[in-house]
This record gives sequence, structure tokens and C-alpha cells, in this order.
Amino acid sequence: MGDVLAGFHAVWEFGSDSVLIRYERGIRTPKLFQALGERRIPLSAVEGVSLAPGKRGTVVLRLEPRPGADPLMEAADGQLKEGADPYRLVLPAERETLAEYYADELKGLLTESGPAERHLVAAPGAPLQFKAYDGKASFDGTSVQFRWSWTGASSAKWKAGDQSFPVAQLSGVEWRSPELFEGHLRLLPRDPGSARPPQPDQDPASVVFGLGYGPVHESLPFAAAVLAAVRSRGPVPVAPAVSRRDPADIAERIRHLGELHQAGLVTDEEFSSKKAELLAEL
Repeated sequence: MGDVLAGFHAVWEFGSDSVLIRYERGIRTPKLFQALGERRIPLSAVEGVSLAPGKRGTVVLRLEPRPGADPLMEAADGQLKEGADPYRLVLPAERETLAEYYADELKGLLTESGPAERHLVAAPGAPLQFKAYDGKASFDGTSVQFRWSWTGASSAKWKAGDQSFPVAQLSGVEWRSPELFEGHLRLLPRDPGSARPPQPDQDPASVVFGLGYGPVHESLPFAAAVLAAVRSRGPVPVAPAVSRRDPADIAERIRHLGELHQAGLVTDEEFSSKKAELLAEL
């Protein structure tokens, strides 16, 4: 195709086998986009294209990635807010006809669908690092290091000491957005029999987020890079089913959640949602 379509916060350049997305810099551009810089999305990683009305006189052109094709989206696991979705291009409504033309052209080039057997979109490159509430996380491409903060780390983490996790010993990552309750990054062991504490703040294989710590534009690319490195090593053992939580622990978590709610740090909706999640683990 060889054409270029510019929208708010990004420019898409269409090729015969890929779409090159260049994200703009600027105070109004989501920080995640600025951190990504640009991404080349092979059409083999895309299974659909949609065009829909947006907000305030806009239309949204979106690529629909195949499950498992992009380590960033796999790590995000549906937690990104709509405005931070790197596969959306927002355009003025008067450009709808042009956007429809490109949507139809792209649909005609798509040949793949369903889960991808491997990552087809490149992950953010190492080295990467970010500051969590209880420590500093760094990744050099071969191993992940956690260095604990004396002001935030739990006694369990201090007793365990600073940690280093070779990629060869990992099966994946668990990322929970810092914009949600109990945000954290947890490294999952390759050995299915390895036991770990149920709470990230007690787990030396986890760092926890907080206000201003582990922001999406830093911690998510980090998680995606680690996940891509793990996946490139081949299949991993299937982990056993997660055991149910101790009822006393659930009760304590609900009590703490109630305190945050009464203090105005958690909304009514967040309180109800998280309480339901905790009760479902009994």
C-alpha cells in the first residue's frame, strides 16, 4: 500500500505485509505511546480491523491483534484503558471515508486468525528498569533483578534479600496495572511445584506498585520484555491449579479494603468489585 494515515497521537504507515505505527510525543500523548516510540505490526499478527464512532466528533480505526501475537498485549491481559490501547488510531470524523478505505484494504490483506504459536510483534528492548513501591526492578535481557527499598519492602522481602531471576527459571509474568487495586509485577517460576506466598508484598518474586510507583508506561513494557524472553525459550510446564486462599486471610484483606473505602481511597465501585473477587477465592 505504501500510504500514510495520520491521526491523534500516532501515524500509521501501511506496507504490503505490515503496519508501522509511529507514536507522537507531546503532553497530550499517552505516556505508554511515548515509551513505545514506534512499533511494526506484521499483518500475520492481526486477525481483524474495525472502524467505529469515537468520542467528540472522532472515528476510531483499530487493528485486532491475534491472541498471543504481541507480548505487550499478552502481559496487559485486557487491563489497558481504551485511550492507552496502542492498536487504536483516532481520527477526526470528517476523515471517516478515508479511514473506511484503509480498513477495507487491510481486511483484504489479512490471512491469519486465532491464537498465534509465538510472538510476532517485537517486545520493547532491554535493558529496562522501573521503581516500584518496595524496590527497584531491572532487566538486562537475561535475568530480572529486584533490589528492595528500606522504606517500602516487607520484612519477608528484607529477610530474603535482593533477588535475581534468570529467564531460564521463569514460566511467565503476572502484571496487575498500577491503576487498579493491588497493582504488582510477579515473576512466575518455571517449576510448577514451586510454592509462593499468596500476597505480592510478601513474595520475593514480586514487586508491588503504588501511587507514582510502577506506572503503566514503565512497568508494562518491562513485563512484556520479560515475557518475550521467557517465551523465546520454548514451551513451559503447565502450572497446577491455584489452591484456595485461607478464609482468615480473605477476611483480613476485606477488613483492610473496608478501611481504605472508609478513608476515601477506594471508590464504592472498586470496593464492591474487589470484595467480590476476594469472596470468589474462598
